[in-house]
Amino acid sequence: MKTRAALLLEMGRPRPYAKSAPIVVEELDLEGPAPGEVLLEIAAAGLCHSDLSVINGSRPRPMPMVLGHEAAAVVREVGEGVVGFKPGDHVVLSYVPACRRCPECVTGRPAMCRVGVAANRAGTLLSGARRLKRNGVPVNHHLGVSGFAEFAVCSQDSLIKIDSDVPLDKAALFGCAVATGVGAVVNTARIEAGASVAVFGLGGVGLSAVMGAKLVGAYPIVAVDILEDKLAQARKLGATHTVDAAKSDPVAIIKDLTHGGVDYALDATGVASVVEQAFAATGRTGTTVVIGLPHPDHRVSLPPVTFVDEERVLRGSYMGSCVPWRDIPRFIALYRAGMLPVDALITNSVKLDQINEGFDRLDRGEAIRQILLPRG
Repeated sequence: MKTRAALLLEMGRPRPYAKSAPIVVEELDLEGPAPGEVLLEIAAAGLCHSDLSVINGSRPRPMPMVLGHEAAAVVREVGEGVVGFKPGDHVVLSYVPACRRCPECVTGRPAMCRVGVAANRAGTLLSGARRLKRNGVPVNHHLGVSGFAEFAVCSQDSLIKIDSDVPLDKAALFGCAVATGVGAVVNTARIEAGASVAVFGLGGVGLSAVMGAKLVGAYPIVAVDILEDKLAQARKLGATHTVDAAKSDPVAIIKDLTHGGVDYALDATGVASVVEQAFAATGRTGTTVVIGLPHPDHRVSLPPVTFVDEERVLRGSYMGSCVPWRDIPRFIALYRAGMLPVDALITNSVKLDQINEGFDRLDRGEAIRQILLPRG
């Protein structure tokens, strides 16, 4: 069958993307689902910094590639042997397809699935196959999803079934922003009620971490960014204090506010210098969690003595350390109960033909989450 899709031809084209057009919208060939795979009609997909990091080359992936990893869809056809899904089902996509057999999966760490990560790096589905073609030449999949398209074929191990009355434009955000931000709070850091928290970087993931900190009863919750509109949004979502890092030293302010440093600092920027700030903002025995993806060549400089004589901790969190089939349904339940106001993350919607302009807005910090409506 044919599908219109947003195809990244090469990484590293100059900004603005509306002019250099790194992404082209073309009609591609899409094979039907093989055993264990599902044909999906993509309803909505979020424009995320993880997509932008492929566009600008800081997260190298094989080219050409159909981007999009945060998506919600409707099942249209299932391949042989698919269990638990049928045509008409609504699903959220997980950007790490979990094999459920490797050591990481069987010990409860599917976000670290070695088979899924290898497939993602190779630009394939979990099986190692590619189902997209352009003029007969295979096209790579982004994180097993390739959600910037009208239709996609994915492994059943990338899907989480959801209730059909959940709005799909909101549901898409649970596949990345919410899973990563809220998951970092409740799964990775396991922040307890009354603990002090600082969140550095207030995009979709950082604001989700703010929501997660409020959810668990943290106090104070300090939100740090360089854009006032994002700081204002953080205050609406639960931040008790905000710091404009373009005007003030966030480390000094946080240490003064908390009498020595926060219990938990979460970095959602992926910028090495900000990781260092987040670490410096923690107190004795404090934990710093890195959520944003740094450039693979960047390094941080930290005083190693603090790991010993202050028992401070630095750790990473990928996909919020989530078990997707457990956590995404429960996060959606919290959203439906009014405890995770995810709607506030959505800035605007875009069509396929507007995708380069959408990434310009994201790159300039003018949007939190833009929702791509492939058939809109």
